[in-house]
Amino acid sequence: MEIIDAHAHIYPEKIAAKATDTIGIFYDIKMDMPAGTAEKLIENGKKAGITRYVVHSVATTAHQVRSINNFLKSEIDAHPEFIGFITLHQDLTEEEINAEVEWALQNNFHGIKLHPDFQKFNIDDEVAEKFYRAAEGKLPILLHMGDNRYEYSKPYRLVKMAKKYPNLNFIAAHFGGYRCWEDSPIYRGLSNVYFDTCSSLPFISTEKAKELIDMFGADRFFFATDFPMWDAAGELERFNKIPLSDKEREMIFSGNIKKLLNIN
Repeated sequence: MEIIDAHAHIYPEKIAAKATDTIGIFYDIKMDMPAGTAEKLIENGKKAGITRYVVHSVATTAHQVRSINNFLKSEIDAHPEFIGFITLHQDLTEEEINAEVEWALQNNFHGIKLHPDFQKFNIDDEVAEKFYRAAEGKLPILLHMGDNRYEYSKPYRLVKMAKKYPNLNFIAAHFGGYRCWEDSPIYRGLSNVYFDTCSSLPFISTEKAKELIDMFGADRFFFATDFPMWDAAGELERFNKIPLSDKEREMIFSGNIKKLLNIN
């Protein structure tokens, strides 16, 4: 089966080790990969049979947005196996955000990645709605979701926005909420919310993972590693313990993300 990693971070080589360390410190987790470069992503993914990757990075200030997106463009241009998601920041004006989305559409990007906890905005704040207005009907938004230390990315906030922007597709990372998996059932009934599997399987039981997949449907999930946080082969091994049919596994590995992003 084709496997697409639907959630991977990459950084320029000169800052990759420092950026990777920063993530590990933020989550108090030892990172499986020493540096999140494009080359390390591909090298690690090949060991798990991964052939394509949704890649992104997060801007923590507005002035970083253009340089990060230019870096991502250079990487997707250099690596045909990369599927790019741009970054945005809430301190950009609405006009700047609209312009960045149009630039993304013209430059072969397929989505937007936001990290409310790193970027320090509530998903349902008015300042965040600039993103949703710009992206609605154009690009899906992948959101880091959930963290019991913060309020920024609580699942109930995304539920409000998914209802308010029904023509915008959201990807709720980490089975809908990192360390907030007990809140995930509140997404039921939302046809514009999808989920990825990363940074969850080391913490939840196989039974819980199966319960969540069955609750929303296998057609709502994407396999992902959260590189450089986790080793791809390890994530694949954990995922394969979930009792799924071959059809469900194929959808989660690649079929669902290709359908959402309209790619072959």
